[in-house]
Amino acid sequence: MRLYLECSMGASGDMLMAALYDLLQDKKTYREKMERLALPGVKFEYSKSTKCGITGTHITVKVGGEEEKSEDVPAKPHAHTHEKKGGQSHSHKDETHDHDHAGHTHSHQNQGRSYGYNEILNLIKKLGLPDNVLEDALAVYNIIGEAESAVHGVPLDKIHLHEIGSLDAVADIVGCCLLMNMLGLTDVTASPVHVGSGSVRCEHGILPVPAPAAAQILKGVPIYGGNIEGELCTPTGAALLKRFVRQFGKMQPMVISKIGYGMGTKDFDAANCIRAFLCEDEINDGRKRDIVCEIHCNLDDMTPEAVGAVFEVLLDNGALDVYSTPIMMKKNRPAVTLSCLCEQDKRDSIVQIMLKYTTTLGVRVMTCNRDVLTRSTETVHTEYGEIRIKHAQGFGVTKLKPEYDDVLKAAKHHDVPFTTVHTAAITAATRPPRNP
Repeated sequence: MRLYLECSMGASGDMLMAALYDLLQDKKTYREKMERLALPGVKFEYSKSTKCGITGTHITVKVGGEEEKSEDVPAKPHAHTHEKKGGQSHSHKDETHDHDHAGHTHSHQNQGRSYGYNEILNLIKKLGLPDNVLEDALAVYNIIGEAESAVHGVPLDKIHLHEIGSLDAVADIVGCCLLMNMLGLTDVTASPVHVGSGSVRCEHGILPVPAPAAAQILKGVPIYGGNIEGELCTPTGAALLKRFVRQFGKMQPMVISKIGYGMGTKDFDAANCIRAFLCEDEINDGRKRDIVCEIHCNLDDMTPEAVGAVFEVLLDNGALDVYSTPIMMKKNRPAVTLSCLCEQDKRDSIVQIMLKYTTTLGVRVMTCNRDVLTRSTETVHTEYGEIRIKHAQGFGVTKLKPEYDDVLKAAKHHDVPFTTVHTAAITAATRPPRNP
């Protein structure tokens, strides 16, 4: 499953959690899993909310029966307000980062105690989460912790997280990580992030939006200010995006299967929500759409044998395909372009291999949308033994091909031409089934 997040009103933990929950088919199981976490005094309320005529989901997290509140903060020339979670000026509950050390407070009334960085990690480890969900939750807090450490010049193990370390923020982060897992998401992309504008009043003065921790986390992410005054992207929302989003930009062509709306609390002229578009990789007649990386480098000082050796290393390390193309380079030097296709999560490792095992000083990486046929394998019986058959279908096309290694092995064993076994395998694969 693929996901595209529209962050035109920023991002916060509770809004992202609500948008993902809105997409989920089995909502009851998710609610039961969250209740079983037994976070001390934490209760969840799931409700429908309407903004600008659009209906979506709003999730309220209460600690000790109370929801986090925040106070209005005066601004020039009118009031800048934070109402409650939903962060931003539109009330994201996890927007606060109240520090005892060189920190900044949004004058939020935090209901319940807060925890230090290491306390949070230990708390999450004791929740009994599935391994992949636990890994994601700890990674999100690591992103937050490193940002706070960089902003305040305090070692990571000395960071004390007030708002971001409260139980409702933990619930948001764990809830989002669990939803990502339950939805079976394989690829998450997002729009540039609207961070809001103006200022927030903090313990040591007035700070610009985005708040320093959020700004630190959003380094490398396309963001913009817009005309809405207030904090639209909280540190928690930023950290969740940083963990899960592979690429930020315009929505690429995709066939939408479901749309989720995660609603904030405050009202603006624009609908205060995150919109999540869900797309199934497999579409209608068996077609599949995914995204791969295409990596290239030009080589004019390696022997064919040396280039061939790199082929083997790349394929052994997860490359989808490797090929070379003859080219002419400057000063009439004959050369080859070495090309490799790989899945996106293999990009860094494949780049490292190409730089290590070739003489190139750099590689070119392109991201490509790919339409592919769905594939399956069956085994057929022939007079030469069992041969695996690879099937592919989609786009109204059906293909089959005997497995090369099986055909070659059978041909050698029976001392017959390769084509003889190949033809026998195709005949067996296309033979109509016998009537019972």
